Amino acid sequence: MNLWDRFRESLRKTRERVEQGLGALLAHRGPVDAATRERLEETLLAADVGPSATERLMSLAERELKSAPDLDLRQALERTAAALLAERSARFAPPDPPEAGAPDPPKPWVALLIGVNGVGKTTFAGKLAAGFAREGRRTLLIAADTFRAAASDQLEVWAKRAGVEWVRARDGTDPAAVVHDGLSAAKARGCEVALVDTAGRLHTRHNLMAELQKVARVAGRVVPGAPHHVLLVLDATVGQNGLAQAREFTKAVPVTSLGLTKLDGTARGGAVIAIADQLRLPISVVGMGEGLEDWERFDPAAFARGLFE
Repeated sequence: MNLWDRFRESLRKTRERVEQGLGALLAHRGPVDAATRERLEETLLAADVGPSATERLMSLAERELKSAPDLDLRQALERTAAALLAERSARFAPPDPPEAGAPDPPKPWVALLIGVNGVGKTTFAGKLAAGFAREGRRTLLIAADTFRAAASDQLEVWAKRAGVEWVRARDGTDPAAVVHDGLSAAKARGCEVALVDTAGRLHTRHNLMAELQKVARVAGRVVPGAPHHVLLVLDATVGQNGLAQAREFTKAVPVTSLGLTKLDGTARGGAVIAIADQLRLPISVVGMGEGLEDWERFDPAAFARGLFE
């Protein structure tokens, strides 16, 4: 399937909810009356777009309908959703090769995967590692989740499936020490990418948030500028319920972008718009299934088209 088809299939449940809520109104053209606006608001809220993002989306869609009479409501929603999601962007990948004469960036490119328990960080780390391996980048997975039973075993399974190297330690080992040894090994082996799978932690556990800050500091001591990307992984099926937790993570470490997992299992895909609107962070990657290749780099236009078309 092409990119749009994958988003369309993953967003099927949410799109069906929108179509059931709006029905023939999706073909509406011209100014929006009060009854249509009320129904549109109810439908977007039911898809978990959230009050703030819903108001922005409706206002911009109404403006589109007034300025372009040939547009229908479906097309106006698609355009405005794509524009909202494209306001910020971040690529989850090492920088492009420097121009001739420019200094090479430090290697490896280091990314931390962070988030609460159960969002699927370890699985996502394996998928992302496989993607870098397919691009010909030598990649190392570092199992810094030393608290959850069998977390290192799970990451090892994914590393083998992805065809990449990995570093693990005994359960209970200081995660910062694991990251230090893992990044030292990545440098010695000439790896281009190092992905650090951190332990899931609740925002209320201040000691664990402090530990995350320590992991980031240690990474920077081993590789200049590391971590070069901090990916906050969120479970799409919980919609906006994870927003409060996500905000606390952004206070602990400088989050670069968001990764969304389990997008194929929810009728609340509209929360993607709310999350981007509320956190003011770009979405870089999304998971759409259980397979090794079931993820995509986020594309605002393809997402919006899959949500409404």
